[in-house]
Amino acid sequence: MSSSANPIRVLVAGLGNMGRSHALAYHHNGGFEIAGLVNRSKVALPEALAGYEILPSFREALAELRPELCSINTYSDSHADYAVMAMEAGCHVFVEKPLATTVADAERVVACARANGRKLVIGYILRHHPSWMRLIAEARKLGGPYVFRMNLNQQSSGPTWATHKSLMQTTPPIVDCGVHYVDVMCQITDAKPVEVRGMGLRLSDEVAPDMYNYGHLQVIFDDKSVGWYEAGWGPMISETAFFVKDVISPNGSVSIVMDQNAKSDDIDVHTKTAVIRVHSAATGQDGGFLKSDEDLTMEGEPGHQELCDREQAFVLKAIRENINLDRHMDDAVQSLRICLAADESVRTGMPVKL
Repeated sequence: MSSSANPIRVLVAGLGNMGRSHALAYHHNGGFEIAGLVNRSKVALPEALAGYEILPSFREALAELRPELCSINTYSDSHADYAVMAMEAGCHVFVEKPLATTVADAERVVACARANGRKLVIGYILRHHPSWMRLIAEARKLGGPYVFRMNLNQQSSGPTWATHKSLMQTTPPIVDCGVHYVDVMCQITDAKPVEVRGMGLRLSDEVAPDMYNYGHLQVIFDDKSVGWYEAGWGPMISETAFFVKDVISPNGSVSIVMDQNAKSDDIDVHTKTAVIRVHSAATGQDGGFLKSDEDLTMEGEPGHQELCDREQAFVLKAIRENINLDRHMDDAVQSLRICLAADESVRTGMPVKL
């Protein structure tokens, strides 16, 4: 384990949106030293990263540079193999969500982390967001069973639509984005998911015939909680009610109230909450509400890059302080299991019992 005096040498694989942001987080955090960057092709980098060489092969860079941490931000289908390769070479691993493209692969990665005594942190960025942490805490205070209503649709065009089409070569939107919000559901209710239903539709000829760019899942938990999540990508997607984050219980509700002028294609909008509204269901003898709704204004929220900085600061802390990540890893497998069951349901037309 690195002493606190020595920076942790990190190899960053994948230089898309998230990879670049994580690389900047390592560059600006004195606890890390970037050993190298990996991308299949040369890409334009922010000025701060311009001095680092881009290597084409993860396997060769791992053997040559011998880093202590690998940050895996490649397409989903390489996550599991790269993570296992890195941990077997003695590295800790940060891997972007989803952890893998199958439950078996996700379980293989977690088993490898435990067998090798390595830290494995999965990129659930909302876990490091003060407003989302507050939303979860307020919802848990209400007590279940819960209704979860969540979506994140993106009316994408140009480079963003190109990125979405690349992602959909392996992963549908309800899996790629869904793991975040299903993870939030699971953090609010500690109940076990028992059944998942899904439906989806391919809305563009630019998407492969066996893929869909709009999907909707429903999940039922063993405490009777129910939830839905919706995700659609593409130039045809409506911006009406594109961001719904709503939790209802017998005792009231907690909701994120979005800025009316927000655009679905703005990456900061995907995490910013603007206002959290807490509603109490308590009524008096006359049947009227006893309390007005409380609006919690989330001033000074971290933007996308600051959230990446916070996330990598947690990775550093997990390694330096030997934080137990068992629940973190198990939760990542659980949310993936639910989203992949939804994908199976889309493809078979049948509900999936967990």
